[in-house]
Amino acid sequence: MFARLVDDASLFPPGAPEVPQVVTDHLDARGGALAGLLGPILCQASRLAELITELAKAKPSAPVPLSLVCDTGLGGVPKALSIIEGRQELLALRMVEMPAPSDVDDIWLERVSEFVPEDIIRVVEPRRGGDGWLDGIRRVAEHGCWPKLRCGGQTAESVPSVDVVTDFLAVAASLDVPFKATTGLHTAVRGTDPETGFTTHGFLNLLVATARSLSGKDVREALASTDGAALAAEARALSDDAANAVRDVFASYGARSLKDPVVELEGLGLL
Repeated sequence: MFARLVDDASLFPPGAPEVPQVVTDHLDARGGALAGLLGPILCQASRLAELITELAKAKPSAPVPLSLVCDTGLGGVPKALSIIEGRQELLALRMVEMPAPSDVDDIWLERVSEFVPEDIIRVVEPRRGGDGWLDGIRRVAEHGCWPKLRCGGQTAESVPSVDVVTDFLAVAASLDVPFKATTGLHTAVRGTDPETGFTTHGFLNLLVATARSLSGKDVREALASTDGAALAAEARALSDDAANAVRDVFASYGARSLKDPVVELEGLGLL
């Protein structure tokens, strides 16, 4: 259920530590007992040179899996990919992630396919809101890209409602590609962020809600639940086939901490 669920988003705000500390923490986690939970490290294209510099100092024993987040526009992708290709002893590119323009049209998605090789996972975040958002998610998937669900941000309005996430999951469960989540899933269980006061979604809520979406059960109730023990019991009761089906839909999420998800899952008896 939790294999490679947690992508390392430590380089992203809020409170992003310096790159040397991020590299140290990531390599420690990748060599630790719970390395199986860890997905790639996420790095903005604008910080790629910093990451490479610190990895060169650290001399990892194997190339570090990378998801490149395009914060410099689609036009900057070829240069970034060329830089990564030249440092394959340090980095193994797994994904390229990017926000979509307001209108997710076929021409733009075809450019994404041209710029990013077929063996690299392409993750596209359609802009949420408006009647065309769910159609944009379907269009992204039709072009072989994974849609991305943003679960939070710097304002309360950036946290999608339970109804919005329910609608997203109804579409995501019908696609031929998985989705990944980003920003805002700071805890396993839904609750109030002590730093912002926002009510935030939990990654365990999202996993259980995905399972319910696949089995025709009450998705909204799972997303709204603050009962960690009940959510953990439901997750624990999933068969291996059901758990695999969930992860075929919900691939991973970006976490700002590598330790917190482990501590929470252990506390819930799930690790």
